[in-house]
Formats: sequence, C-alpha cells, structure tokens
Amino acid sequence: MINSKLYYLNFEIILDSYKSFGLLAIILEERRRGIMKKGILLITVILGVFLVFTSGTYSAQKIVIGHPACLSGKYAKAGEQAVGGINAVIDWVNNVYGGVKLGGKRIPLQYIYYDCESKKEAVTSLIARLINVEKVNVIFAPYSSGLTLRGAPVAESRRILYMDHGGANNKIFRQGFRYIVQTIGPASRYHEGTLDMIKKIDPSAKRVALAYEDSEFAKMVMEGAEKHAKKLGFKIVFKRTYPKGVTDLTPLLTALKASKPDFVLGGGHFEDGQLFNRQMADLDINVKALSLIAAATLPAFYKALTYMAEGVMGPSHWEYGVKYSPKEAKKLGLPWIGPSQDEFVRLFKKATGKDMIPDYHAAEAGAQVLAYVLAVERANSTNSDKVRKVLGDLKFMSFYGGWDIDETGLQVGHSMVDVQWQGGKRVIVWPEAAQTGKPYYPMPTFAEKAKGKLAVP
Repeated sequence: MINSKLYYLNFEIILDSYKSFGLLAIILEERRRGIMKKGILLITVILGVFLVFTSGTYSAQKIVIGHPACLSGKYAKAGEQAVGGINAVIDWVNNVYGGVKLGGKRIPLQYIYYDCESKKEAVTSLIARLINVEKVNVIFAPYSSGLTLRGAPVAESRRILYMDHGGANNKIFRQGFRYIVQTIGPASRYHEGTLDMIKKIDPSAKRVALAYEDSEFAKMVMEGAEKHAKKLGFKIVFKRTYPKGVTDLTPLLTALKASKPDFVLGGGHFEDGQLFNRQMADLDINVKALSLIAAATLPAFYKALTYMAEGVMGPSHWEYGVKYSPKEAKKLGLPWIGPSQDEFVRLFKKATGKDMIPDYHAAEAGAQVLAYVLAVERANSTNSDKVRKVLGDLKFMSFYGGWDIDETGLQVGHSMVDVQWQGGKRVIVWPEAAQTGKPYYPMPTFAEKAKGKLAVP
C-alpha cells in the first residue's frame, strides 16, 4: 500500500507544478474520491511527466512576454521607445543568439502587448488579460512609477514575475512585493554618480546646495542625493523644494546664492529645470557645477537656453555613445550578453521603421529582455518563483550597463550616466567606463558664457 503521507506530499508538489498542464481537474477528482491504492498508477504517470520536464526536456514552443504598453496618452513617446527597444532585443535573441537555451532546446521569445493608453485602470485589466487569456510567462510593467505601482498587486496576486523598466520611484519596492524586479535605476540614485565624480575630480569642493521640485519623484532624488553627499563628506548648505508649476524661482535662488555653495543639484521636470538655469543666469549665481534632473539631458534644453546651458550637467539612465562593452565587462568580472550599442541601434531602427536614435526608455526596456533571458536559462525554467530567485543573484553587463538587484527587487547594479553640454553637444562625462569625453570643470561663469566661452576641454 502506498504511504498516505507520501501520497499527499507528492499531490501538493504536483498540484503546484501542473496547474497549467490540464491535470488539475483529474488530480482534484482523484483526491475527492479518496482513492489511495489505485492512485499509484496516477502518481506514476504524473511523476513520469514531472521527470520528463525536470530532466531538461521542455515542450513549450515559445516563451511569451506580456506588456501593457503606453502607446498613447501622456507617456506615448516613452512607450514607443520601450516597445521598439523590446522588439529590437527580441530580434537579437531569436535571430542572433539563437533563442533562449532551455531544457536542451532553443526556445524563441514572443512579445504580446496592448496599449494601456497611459491610464491606470487600463493597466490592471490588461495585465489580467495577458495572464489569463494570453498565458504569458512574464509581465513587463508599463512606463512610469504610478502605472508600474498600479499593476504590481495584480501580478503579485497571480504569482507572476513583474519586471519594471520605467518606474524609478523607490516606493514601489517598499510594499513587500515578491515578484517585482527593477531594471531602471531608482530615483534615490540619480545624483550619486554626479557626487562621486565631483568628489574624485575636486576634493576641495565641500559645499552643496539641493533644490528640487516638490514632487514625489524629485523628493526621492533629493533624499538619495542628501544621503550620498553626507556619506562622501559633503556639507549640505542649502536644502529646499519649490512647488510644481513654479513661474518664479527668484526668492529660492537668492537664498541659495547666499549659502555660497560650490555646486548645485536639483530640478524636477523640463519647464522648471529650464527656469532654474535661466534665473541662475539672471542672478549671476556662479558655481563649479550645476546638475539638473530630467531637463538638462533633453536637446530642447540647450535649444531654449543656448549659451546659458554650456557646462550644465544632468543624469541619464543611458545615452547613445556609452562605452559599455565585453572588454569593460571583463575588467569588472561581469558576464556580457546582448548586442553591441551600434547593433542595438540598428535593430531599434528596424523595429520601429524610423531613422531615429533610441533613448534610455528603449535601452532599459531592451536590457530587461536580456535579464529575463539569462535568468530563465540559469533557472532552466519559466516558473516565476524559480526565475525570480535566480534574478536575485544575477549580475551582468550589457550595452545598457550593469544589472544587479537587492532583496526587494530594487536595481542597485546600474549606474546613471552624467552628460554635460559642451559646445552645444551632449557629452557623457561619467562614469569613466561609459564616458565619451572628459568633464569640463569648473563650468564657465555666466558672464564668460555670454561672451562666447564654451565648456569644451
């Protein structure tokens, strides 16, 4: 007679493993009838299937990525980039890499996405549809912290891996979710690289002023900047926020000037960042370095400010021209996977049908595909629990840079790149592994820039 404890132990294992293989109804019926002796044959058959699948043979014909993408609405531009980046890297995985190595076979990736219209209510229903109807293996979150957070409980309740390429807010990873992992760098780390760079190139710089927009994202950046600045030994001589939609920063900047900072970190979005820079020029506030989030990396920033933007810096998740490569990965002892930067750009143009250079929204989404592929291969499974466990230990480099997460799923291995306007061009000045040029430091004074001086080394 079969041991009843063993029977039920095997039953629970099989039940959990084979919900998706159509055997659930049979198992439940056999358990309901309480058939113990005759259950030997049933268990033998199911365990045989179990051994086949765990021995390295994988019968799936494809691995499916599901995505509630932002193809319209306020995040449409970022959403278009993300979809293009994902399609580009899937093209590389399927046609260059040869498919995902799983169970002794090469399995192609398939990508199913729907337009969530940048709306929270659409995100939840589309994730449910992707899981229940399309039977996807993993969900890629939509762009933005708000939409990513909105979809997390849905993926969590269904115990499916949820990968975040566009939500930078640390708050997402303070909710106790088990299945979410981040590819984009967290908001708290936006200005870490800037501080590291100044510490290295100018040990005499000690006084830092922090002035950020009063938004959840910008305040999270400020929190991280303050913490890292203190860790490096900088002195915070000014710390203040300004309201969203501000039209005059004169009172704040006048107080900031009185604090006599060596450099300034701040910003929030494009309009306030442009105002910040312009009114610093009006008040003749000269510092060794100025770094503004969100605004300073955009071409429209220099177009609007011209010479006033010379020497101004800003953090970005990725910029075309970065020097990440198999050689750099080897120096750091990291495995490399994926296309080169130029190959990614070519595949992105092919995927979008447009002759445009991808931005960081495309790069981070594409790199997320590579993280998933590596994790599936090392887990030798698409099971979300197994893949999530592997992701916790995974470290690698791609054209996007480093990748590593902490126990909550927060990205800690990817460093922001800092760009600086030099002669009207964006130059990557940090980190050294990615730079396309040396930083111009200290930046020219506004009076010097008005006379035509450029921040060109």
